Amino acid sequence: MSPGKVYLVGAGPGAPDLLTLRAARLLESADVVLHDALVHRDTLALARKARRVDVGKRCGKVSTEQRFIHRALVEAARSHRVVVRLKGGDPMLFGRAQEEIAALRAAGIECEVVPGVTAALAAAATLQASLTRRAVSRNVAFLTPRAGKGEANADWLPTALCADCVVMYMAAGASQTIAAELIAAGKPAATPIALVESASLEERRIGGTLADLARAPLAGFDGPVVLAIGTPFGEALVDGTLTPIYLSEAL
Repeated sequence: MSPGKVYLVGAGPGAPDLLTLRAARLLESADVVLHDALVHRDTLALARKARRVDVGKRCGKVSTEQRFIHRALVEAARSHRVVVRLKGGDPMLFGRAQEEIAALRAAGIECEVVPGVTAALAAAATLQASLTRRAVSRNVAFLTPRAGKGEANADWLPTALCADCVVMYMAAGASQTIAAELIAAGKPAATPIALVESASLEERRIGGTLADLARAPLAGFDGPVVLAIGTPFGEALVDGTLTPIYLSEAL
């Protein structure tokens, strides 16, 4: 039989009802679903007839090697018509989608990308804090301080200093260091910050300033966290949307 097709599908930030209609239809028709570790069980339940394979990666835990994912996608497409690679958030943002696309192309497998809601937008929505604002925030940077094994350190600092608003992925464990480095490089210590865990689900929302964040490391996070930095998040702390860092159980 001719190879099937692989769909790289965004599962969104967590809440199943934030899936796109196209994503839901593909899950319902999928023969095989290779999914990230943090995809909600109710989202996976849409793939009623599919064989589900957990290929997730979690920081500090046993994770699936990327080369295994590539091989599994190619093998699944050679024996099934509809293969879904289900990724948290949006596949094209910190999701290693380009590597998977390249592996599929090299094997002669057709693929398509289905966008999803990324965590930065879900966090902004729950905080009711627009990432862009006239005369205040005219540009936004999505960054990660993490680098893969064997890669050079991520040079995130210059971009974070220049952007009006910054949202950092995979940064919770290094948040104290990040805050200290930003202040040392000239970012005002009073710059508002917000940390949102599991945006769109049972969220934990913590806020303060860079100075607050630099004073002590945060711990106790289990779900995915985004660190947002910039003036747009100041109102969320004042109006009670965010729990002040010094009152948080995460300290």
